[in-house]
Amino acid sequence: MQCLNCQRRMTSKSLFSNIFILKKEKDGVCQECQVAFERISNDHCPYCYKDGNKKVCHDCQIWLTRGYDVRHKALYTYNQAMKDYFSRFKFQGDYLLAGLFSSDLRQCLKAYKDYTIVPIPLSNNRLKTRQFNQVESLLEKSGIRYLSLLTKIESQAQSSKTREERLATTQPFRIKETQTLPSKILLIDDIYTTGTTIFLAHQKLKEHGVEEIISFSLAR
Repeated sequence: MQCLNCQRRMTSKSLFSNIFILKKEKDGVCQECQVAFERISNDHCPYCYKDGNKKVCHDCQIWLTRGYDVRHKALYTYNQAMKDYFSRFKFQGDYLLAGLFSSDLRQCLKAYKDYTIVPIPLSNNRLKTRQFNQVESLLEKSGIRYLSLLTKIESQAQSSKTREERLATTQPFRIKETQTLPSKILLIDDIYTTGTTIFLAHQKLKEHGVEEIISFSLAR
């Protein structure tokens, strides 16, 4: 059996050791990779889960000043292991990696049964290039139902922008005309960096009458 993330073979000795200490290779991921993916600690920004301390982070101070209700949760820090994972998953198109965090996502999102889950979309051009929406793929592999409410017009990829450029991004989102909007929405993205993507989507949904919007990402 190979680890889905690093492709190293998980030996029978390793598997036996896991059984002996009542652990298992979660979602087909070896213990070495599980350790490399760093969960966000209890010392995090109370608004966006940025790891490091319990004070309001600089980015959240900006959003709160602009009048946004910042209510975001994330599971993992965006460390080197997570950067490598997303490089293979998103940019090299390794679709099998969509299932790497299925157990974590299912467990965490149980708490949001009253919310309609809405993934952040890709633009049509980027979807054609990548062949899949990574956020929808994470949800589908986890068996989590979602509603596709938003479309996105073409813009420069967030990953290629500076922090200042991200914060200055103009509104790229549109509401699908045929959709009836729910009153409570949980926006899902793969990575939360400055929060710009989330809050542009938040703004568009608020303009169309959604009463409550909170957000979640795999990494922060």
